[in-house]
Amino acid sequence: MKRFIDKYRHGLVIIIYSIVYILMFGWLEHRPIHSYHIVHTVFDDWIPFCEFFIVPYMLWFPYMILAVAYFIFFNKNKHEYHQLAFNLMMGMTVFLIVSYVYPNAQHLRPTEFPRDNIFTSAVKRLYSTDTPTNILPSIHVFNSLAIHMSLTNCEVLRDKKLVKAASLTLTSLIIMSTMFLKQHSVIDVCMGATLALFGFVVFYPRKVTESSRADYFRNAERKKSEN
Repeated sequence: MKRFIDKYRHGLVIIIYSIVYILMFGWLEHRPIHSYHIVHTVFDDWIPFCEFFIVPYMLWFPYMILAVAYFIFFNKNKHEYHQLAFNLMMGMTVFLIVSYVYPNAQHLRPTEFPRDNIFTSAVKRLYSTDTPTNILPSIHVFNSLAIHMSLTNCEVLRDKKLVKAASLTLTSLIIMSTMFLKQHSVIDVCMGATLALFGFVVFYPRKVTESSRADYFRNAERKKSEN
């Protein structure tokens, strides 16, 4: 056991933070609030409710757990693990701060469902356990993009096109599910994506620099050929 702990002690960072995060989130969900800021845009009204998106929405949980477990137990590059861990912790901490100083909620959930099936039953259970408060920015969106960034920037997975394609597909479906299930407003999604972009710039600066350098040389070569 001691050998196991010594070998994977770096994983304690995200595990301990996750426990603290869950406790803080639970407190935020149940603290007395006199009023909430309602998050809503006209675009939310254009998006129909679709219960089938409960599948990718719930897949967010194993997607998160399996990805973090991979970087802890199977990926030997600890730097890549720390990039993911500190990126996730940054985003979730920002979420907790926003929820504390700017209590927010949404009134998007349908009162009646257009269909009665196993998927709507799952959505009803979701609604009963997850309040429509503290939704900005969307952690489903931020964490999914953070996980996808960690996988696409992993050296071991550089040539694993199937893994990258599957990750992109699942991430896209998870983001869509937050809106089609009326769990989040378009604003929540945009803010979650913006936070993920900030995390990419902060925690993957080398990738940003390499991309900028590649664009510079491509433009230089294009101008040279035009002249």
